[in-house]
Amino acid sequence: MTEFALETSTGITIIILFGVFWVAFGYWLGRKNRTHEDFALAGRNVGFAFAAATAMATWVTSNTTLVAPQLTYQFGIWGMIGYSFAALGLILFAPMAKRIKELLPNGYTSGDFVRLRYGNLAWLVFIIISVVYAFGWLISLGMAGGILLESLSGLDYHIGMTTILVICVGYTLFGGMRAVIATDFIQALIIIVGVSFIAYWLIDNVGLESIHSNLTSEHPKLLDLLFPAAVMFLFNNIFFGLGEIFHSNVWWSRALSFKKGVAYKAYLTGGLLWLPIPIVTGFIALAAPQLGIFPPSPDMIGPTVAAAVLGKVGAVIVFIVIFSALASSLDSLLAATSDLVTQDIFHKKLKPKASDKTLMRFNRSCILGLGIMTWLLCLPRIATLGALLNFAGAFVASTIWPIVLGLYQRRLTGSYAACAMAFGTLFGMLGYFVIGFYVAALVSCAVSGLICLVGIMRSNKQFDWNQLDEGEQIHADK
Repeated sequence: MTEFALETSTGITIIILFGVFWVAFGYWLGRKNRTHEDFALAGRNVGFAFAAATAMATWVTSNTTLVAPQLTYQFGIWGMIGYSFAALGLILFAPMAKRIKELLPNGYTSGDFVRLRYGNLAWLVFIIISVVYAFGWLISLGMAGGILLESLSGLDYHIGMTTILVICVGYTLFGGMRAVIATDFIQALIIIVGVSFIAYWLIDNVGLESIHSNLTSEHPKLLDLLFPAAVMFLFNNIFFGLGEIFHSNVWWSRALSFKKGVAYKAYLTGGLLWLPIPIVTGFIALAAPQLGIFPPSPDMIGPTVAAAVLGKVGAVIVFIVIFSALASSLDSLLAATSDLVTQDIFHKKLKPKASDKTLMRFNRSCILGLGIMTWLLCLPRIATLGALLNFAGAFVASTIWPIVLGLYQRRLTGSYAACAMAFGTLFGMLGYFVIGFYVAALVSCAVSGLICLVGIMRSNKQFDWNQLDEGEQIHADK
């Protein structure tokens, strides 16, 4: 019979206490929401401290706490270093966030920008990519909640997955973006303190030298800096991270909700704070061979090793840190995706004259609907977290060049932007299935970039930035 670091009753108690606190906190914050803009964008009045914290905490996801150890376990040194390079997404988005705030001072979503900048065809392709990615990330977060509880306390996967979804849907439903950002601030503090403690405890009790000696003699490939698959993963993960952040409404909605002059500093600070976290969480996995830990699924390696080294008290800390990391991303994704559906599909396409009250009610319904759909898709536990997330890389990396060039370059037209995203995604998926998940984003980004380059060279049109005003419905390219 497997012995778990936490008793099942302890895991349930922690979940109930956190759940009641977060939902009650979200309800209290939600009382301040008077308009749809308050609910969706926190009144566009978020200051620097909360802005930097929500940027960092949202990016500390199931990827960082569960997938970074998994990839370190599979790819070695490059697994954790390569994952830390995803910080480039936040850092490079800093100047873009400033540009977004200048071009779209009254915008709501990333879809607003694509629709006004490129027209309806590119917008449709972009929405499909965004929805596929959003569900991939939502499913991975829901799965991660179940995996966390199962690996630490033995609680059934489906119960853990259901619990974290109910909690996050609950407080996001009540409080909207205001609750998401406020809880992210608290969760960011928990993550930073908890991860620092785990790293110190592991080094002090196991030791760097003994871990290195064991890997050198028993698993030398994990220390090989020329391990081909790992090197390819490094570059693939850079472009995956850029695509995730550059296109996702999670990050656009935050840029639009921050006070003027805050976005650049917030994303830069958030990226620098996030940078060491995957290295710390990934390092945990390198101790697994020495400790004789070989979990049934590689995405369970992080919490299993940490709990084995830290004991009962440490297992509680690991549990709280990972739970906070999952919640800080899940709530953000629920809010941002529901905003995208409400603003881009319901308001702009179906009900252009909908009242503010109707938009707010529909937005809340979307959050609930997304939660239910995610729960249904999480039930089968269709793949490991790493494989699931990297499948989305083929989609999001295709948006990097259309987004960047759309913000800074006047000549790229809508038809080429649409083709870049569509064909980049198709070839990225081909690379995923024919070669491996570690090339999907690379192939997608390369194909998309090539099409964008041809589009710029062949275009004689100059886009007028004033057309990004929501009042304008004329596009540079129909």
